[in-house]
Amino acid sequence: MPRLVDLRKKPYCLNDEQITWVENTLAHLTDEEKIGQLFVNLFFFGGDAFSGNNLSNQELMNRYHIGGARYMNGSPEQVQGLINELQSYSKVPLLVAANCDSGGDGAVKGGTYISSGAQSEASRDPRIPYLAGLVSAREETALGVNVNFDPCVDIVQNWRNTIVNTRAYGTNADDVITYTSAYLEGLTAERDVIQCIKHFPGDGKEERDQHLVLGVNELSPEEWDKSFGRVYRHHIEAGVEMIMAGHIALPYYQQRLNPSLTDEDILPATLAPELIQDLLKEKLEFNGLVITDASHMLGMTAAMRREDYVPAAIAAGCDMFLFFNNLEEDFEFMLNGYRKGVITDERLHDALRRILGLKAKLNLHIKQAEGTLLKSADELAIIGCEEHLAWQREAADKAITLLKDTQKNLPISPETHRRIRLYYLEGEKEGIMAASTEVVDNLKAALEARGYEVTVNDGTTR
Repeated sequence: MPRLVDLRKKPYCLNDEQITWVENTLAHLTDEEKIGQLFVNLFFFGGDAFSGNNLSNQELMNRYHIGGARYMNGSPEQVQGLINELQSYSKVPLLVAANCDSGGDGAVKGGTYISSGAQSEASRDPRIPYLAGLVSAREETALGVNVNFDPCVDIVQNWRNTIVNTRAYGTNADDVITYTSAYLEGLTAERDVIQCIKHFPGDGKEERDQHLVLGVNELSPEEWDKSFGRVYRHHIEAGVEMIMAGHIALPYYQQRLNPSLTDEDILPATLAPELIQDLLKEKLEFNGLVITDASHMLGMTAAMRREDYVPAAIAAGCDMFLFFNNLEEDFEFMLNGYRKGVITDERLHDALRRILGLKAKLNLHIKQAEGTLLKSADELAIIGCEEHLAWQREAADKAITLLKDTQKNLPISPETHRRIRLYYLEGEKEGIMAASTEVVDNLKAALEARGYEVTVNDGTTR
């Protein structure tokens, strides 16, 4: 029998009033409202790049009753305005998420970058990821965000990995635990933010990209328990509220948990009950909320028809579904999955209690009733403030790492090394993840101002 949530235990620790609100709210939801709570919608400033949705925000909220929201880009004023608008239209207060890997820049244009996972590890100082978490929380909560989809608690065991090679906090479990714990401590030091770690069951072992193909973590159960398993146990015991499941298979563990599975039966964690229910919720005793990674990635879409995998994700043990593709279709896919029994009453209501439980933990219902849920424009002043910029400089200074200087060229000056060739790493040129040239442009200008003659190695010259 699947393990059901206990709202009195970690990570919820709800009191009687909060539990009463959860149960009363659940009892008064229609089937359509229950289904809507399972979804997190992605909002855009301008056209909807995913579904071509042309509904107003009020129409969307009234028709689909979503449980959570995320957004793409936007200025502080735009983002805060959007979140306030959505909360004002929502019968049940929303969980609103941002991806703050490295600081407030993950929440909004002009937010303060502090430190990536790799930069935090390079500093060898837990204060740096602590500051990254602290700034993330300060700046995102000023916007109205209350869930942080980070940090990545993956372990880089393969340097060719393209997903978490700079987002992860180390190459071993000890470092990842040390620096991600510091990040989460900073995240919740001053603000009420739901912690979310990712990408269960663990990225960094292989070099496939789940955006393009199923990810596979090929560790044996014993190897996984000693590495990724240690990391997840630590954070679960520490009280992390949310875990994001990746489109990553763990085949040897899956077949250990369910010996009837053939290689052809192996599915990503987002669709694998043996990983979500049996390993994460039962064996590791995770009592919080499991959310899928974005459902547009081919690591998920290649597994089965969308009509099938939308409800299958919830049936497998995930509690929230990240992003609609087509609003009407996906909503009907989920609703039909419930009506056909793919999602049982027990599974649906357990997921809803986990969702509503996090909203109760944040006291969103009380803030809604008191009229304090919406954010004010003066709160935006903290974004990019001087204190945060000073911490940014501190993090940059501590993370600089000299790899080698075999020819004893350092330190350099325009008098001894006037001509410089500048190399930088970026995403695929002109691809969907193409990097901005802002950083390299600024660095080139700064070097030239000091008297250097700079040639940027852009891949077209040797």
